[in-house]
Amino acid sequence: MVAKKQDVTLFEELFAASPEIKYPKQGEVISGSIIKIEKKNILVNVNNQFTGLVVSKEVGNTIDLNELQPGQSIEVMVLWDSVERGLLILSLKRANQIKNLSNLTKYNTSNEIITVRPTEANKWGLLVDIDGLKWFIPVSQLTPLHYPRVEWADPEKILAHLDSLVGVPFKVRVINVDEAGKKIIFSEKAAIEENRGEALKNLKEGDIVEGTISGILSYGLFVTFDGLEGLVHVSEIDWGHVTDPSKFAKVWMKVKVKVIGLDSEKISLSIKRLKENPWDVLAKKYKLNDTITAPISRISKFGAFMDLEGGIQGLIHLSEISHGVVKDIRDHIKVGEEVVAKIINFEPEKKRIGLSLKALQEAPADLPKAEETAEVKAEEEAKAE
Repeated sequence: MVAKKQDVTLFEELFAASPEIKYPKQGEVISGSIIKIEKKNILVNVNNQFTGLVVSKEVGNTIDLNELQPGQSIEVMVLWDSVERGLLILSLKRANQIKNLSNLTKYNTSNEIITVRPTEANKWGLLVDIDGLKWFIPVSQLTPLHYPRVEWADPEKILAHLDSLVGVPFKVRVINVDEAGKKIIFSEKAAIEENRGEALKNLKEGDIVEGTISGILSYGLFVTFDGLEGLVHVSEIDWGHVTDPSKFAKVWMKVKVKVIGLDSEKISLSIKRLKENPWDVLAKKYKLNDTITAPISRISKFGAFMDLEGGIQGLIHLSEISHGVVKDIRDHIKVGEEVVAKIINFEPEKKRIGLSLKALQEAPADLPKAEETAEVKAEEEAKAE
């Protein structure tokens, strides 16, 4: 009897000294420590009084399970009490949602720059899924580097461009937060606002900068650098005649450009002016009456073009093909054929060069002189571009 009475007394003392059992309430965010991680599920010790379970779908997409360790403290939300399992059902994702909303409100006030990764795209912009809450980077809030420069604003091409940005890290600022967390807007433009303003202030004509091709349209190349964007007009891409800018560059390609014009925020750039004018190069190597060897690049109804150095096209007029009457130029020369021609007209400053095949041939003594029409005379003045 004495032993039993002592046992009861000891039990009463231990019970009195033990911590109060606190039953977590549904929706409450509580702290616990990790017991075990198995098959993307997490067992959690709650106050050394309960065991909780975070199933894989409640872990969220901002947590890397490889970085979690047994004994580590985490915050979780109580979803319900599973009597059958004898477990608390918990959510790490929903606890993080509350924390993220609080942080984003703070970022909106502090203007802090954060990094996010888009998880989806639609025609209006990029969606960012943070632990099940989807927030937005509108197209209008993208920097020039990521803005979709698409010919004729083709919606399919715009969406394809935005899809290519999914998973890319973006530095952004929060520019709008509502209390329910349903409308949170990120801005990439706002994140570079100060740097962009400083770069524009320091930029001057004649500067040479390195940038990235951000868009290719029929009228030129868009190049971004230091948060700014400028246009290399089609006429400033190369000294030769450019019909398709996409043959000279690819989106995301690095390129050096020269600033040739500044009008408020409109920046004009040039690639060709970083290279020596090929007409000047040609003038150093050749003079009137010299011969020149090059392939035939194309044939038209009034003559053939030779592909000279630096993209220059030299014209062999129809009347300079042969001493005889030429009905079809292709009977005399073919595209791709390398020929030797004499320079019979050379005006580098006017970007003109006239070439002749017949000037290197001996004219037959009995050959009748071909009549020249007014149209032929006019065409002789045509220049090769």
